[in-house]
Amino acid sequence: MITVIRIGHRPFRDKRITTHVALVARTFGADNILVDEKDETLEETVNKVTENFGGNFSIKSGINWKKEFKDFKGVKVNLSMYGINVDDRIGEIKEAAMDKDMIILVGAEKVPIDAYNIADYNIAIGNQPHSEVSALAIFLDRFYGGKELRKKYEGKMNVIPMDHGKLVKFIPDEQQCMKILYEEKANERIIDHVTTVYKLAMAIGNYAHADMKLIQAGSLLHDIGRTKTNGIGHAVAGADILREKNIDEAVVKIVEKHTGAGILPDEARSMGLPDRDYIPETLEEKIVAQADNLVSGKKIVTLNDTVERYELKGLKEPAERIKKLHKELSEICGKDLDEIAKEVQ
Repeated sequence: MITVIRIGHRPFRDKRITTHVALVARTFGADNILVDEKDETLEETVNKVTENFGGNFSIKSGINWKKEFKDFKGVKVNLSMYGINVDDRIGEIKEAAMDKDMIILVGAEKVPIDAYNIADYNIAIGNQPHSEVSALAIFLDRFYGGKELRKKYEGKMNVIPMDHGKLVKFIPDEQQCMKILYEEKANERIIDHVTTVYKLAMAIGNYAHADMKLIQAGSLLHDIGRTKTNGIGHAVAGADILREKNIDEAVVKIVEKHTGAGILPDEARSMGLPDRDYIPETLEEKIVAQADNLVSGKKIVTLNDTVERYELKGLKEPAERIKKLHKELSEICGKDLDEIAKEVQ
């Protein structure tokens, strides 16, 4: 674990620069940041970025920096223009931190001599005056060897790399999902159905330790395509609607693959569906699909009810896939889905 400790913060003068220190710490691989002066606005800003863009980065302000730095059990680094060049010590620091946590002190204008005396390493990113933001970025990049820039985050908002322009895809929260449904003129029947599926899917997701942001958005939006068609192609129509709205592909896939326990390629072709993959693969895709299978209208039903309904329509193979999916998810949850459904009713 890597902790960054920021000292010399002045809330009314350094808010922007300390925010940048925190954002660099988060993006370049640190796990948390400690700030000496209490600043609730700073905490809210940084926490909001983490909430939107993902990760487990945390911030705490109003700490006793000297006690935190001195009592830290691990490798202590002080970034200073008066230290030893980073390239002359980074190998040694990597080795020392191989099985230990590390704390990196980043100061403002003047760093007390105590910081130099407490640190195991006083490190300089060049011996000339420059920004502490760049110093932290370069040090962490040297430490990780660039691997930190490939780190994957799962947040509400996800930046899509592009040669030109900019594109951010997002995972809508409950309020945003409902807004999208009403914008697409979802009727009361659709709203009643998706909210019931949402409740069941969230309950299953909790047992399965799934990504609840995806479960929430996927379950609430899974039938948005029914605003265009009530046929078998409603899942495709829903996926197309969401892609146009720059919804994250993980949510789009949940919507696209929620029919039954998935549709096989030959079945899809016979139904005239576009040539796509309709079999749920991720845990979240499977949970929303099965939650939908266990809801008829706005009523939660049992697996036997669903299987019987499919078999009466002559859909024996899809019924078997639903039973198989039910068993798989029940094993993951450690509890039969029908029992979880009873808790929701």
